[in-house]
Amino acid sequence: MYRMFIIGAFALCALAGPVQARPADGRRWLAGDHHVHSIYSAQYRADPAHPDAPPAPIIGGDSSHTIVENARMARRFGLSWMVSTDHGGPRHSILNHERAWPDVVAARKAVSDLVLFYGAEFDVPGGEHASLILPIDAQERDTLRAIESRFGKREAFPTDPARNTKSRMIAALGYMAALPNAPVVIGNHPSRTATGLGQWGLHAPAEYRAWHDVAPHVAIGMEGAPGHQAAAPKPGLDAAHGSRGLYGGYPTMGGFDQMVATLGGGWDALLGQGLHWTITATSDSHGHWTAGGADFWPGEYAKTWVLATPIGADILDGLRSGRVFAATGGLIDALDFTAARVRMPGQPAAMGDTLAVPGGEDIVVTIRWRPARTANAHGDVPKLDHVDLIAGGPSATAGDRNATTKVIRRFTAQQWKQEGDYHVVEHRIGAQDMPRYLRVRGTNTTQTEPGPDPVGENPWDDLWFYSNPIYIDR
Repeated sequence: MYRMFIIGAFALCALAGPVQARPADGRRWLAGDHHVHSIYSAQYRADPAHPDAPPAPIIGGDSSHTIVENARMARRFGLSWMVSTDHGGPRHSILNHERAWPDVVAARKAVSDLVLFYGAEFDVPGGEHASLILPIDAQERDTLRAIESRFGKREAFPTDPARNTKSRMIAALGYMAALPNAPVVIGNHPSRTATGLGQWGLHAPAEYRAWHDVAPHVAIGMEGAPGHQAAAPKPGLDAAHGSRGLYGGYPTMGGFDQMVATLGGGWDALLGQGLHWTITATSDSHGHWTAGGADFWPGEYAKTWVLATPIGADILDGLRSGRVFAATGGLIDALDFTAARVRMPGQPAAMGDTLAVPGGEDIVVTIRWRPARTANAHGDVPKLDHVDLIAGGPSATAGDRNATTKVIRRFTAQQWKQEGDYHVVEHRIGAQDMPRYLRVRGTNTTQTEPGPDPVGENPWDDLWFYSNPIYIDR
């Protein structure tokens, strides 16, 4: 069954939205979403008459969307891959195993041109949440149950405080890393519990460093742009529930988490420490804004683009390798960002790669992107105002800032040249200025830096894309 599904998805890749063919390896840009909820993100109700019995799950309690509905809407909005990620309470692993899994199988048959991963929004011990993505194989159903039942912080009944510690998360990652076919874990809404700029809540950059240190093939990154971007002020709701991303302690910035959007912030600190840490963008879809929710459908507003063939294993490889960029509002749908030694221009490094540069040699950076050509889901054809090339050097091994990070070149329409459907710019970096990593961002706004998003902001007016880094080895 799995083999037939994979072959079918590959054969139908032409239907999977805007892609850029790579003749050498068949990879292309595939849009996806790794954080999507269904009716199996249950709420729970205790029975007063039987206080010793586990509370019963209320199907549809936290999301009214079925898995097949999510899959169909993902395809409607141009996604090639999606992860079904439900969370819950006591014994949720049983609900996933007995109820959600059959619906994933049915959705794979009903929407055969979507690569649909089985997973969960893992209830992180000692923290909030992370997307847990299972490789598509014969064991995925049982693998998820084993992980969730052993390590989900809300899984036990009666409640077990020993399951809700940061050391327990390290143990969970060690367990996952030892599996024959290891999953991928991506931290969700990293700064949602922060109380200010750099005033971390349940998660700090150093914690993600610890995750990666114990399981570098599993813990590979975090949401750069969290979901819930359609949140709007409503009577009776607090500020958090009226703000983009439901970020109440400190807002998103251009729709992106402060760890990513702050130049020289948490993400740059990790990159400057040598961590290969990938960022993404998701919907966190629970309830659509047209039905009173705070969310867009998968792919309607945010997309995670992975350079891969439309096969599950290669999509996961793309995530692990950092062949990824994140974009909102359909701002761009392809990004080729490379760096090459001047003396070896035919051997460039791309996103996720490491470029070895001998001392005394310059490099040339090329940024090539495909801007929006058709209207997005809001009916707009967004236009880029500028694109920034960002460089960073080493940062302290402990800390959440990188003072070396800076914009080394800002490109506007006057600087980029047209090549078919693409815009292209280049920049040369001298040996004396060689950074430790390079990354790119762009926006439709005139902001030189993304500012805190005001409550009630129209997210379609404030669009950004972020590349993942190219790493430099000197």
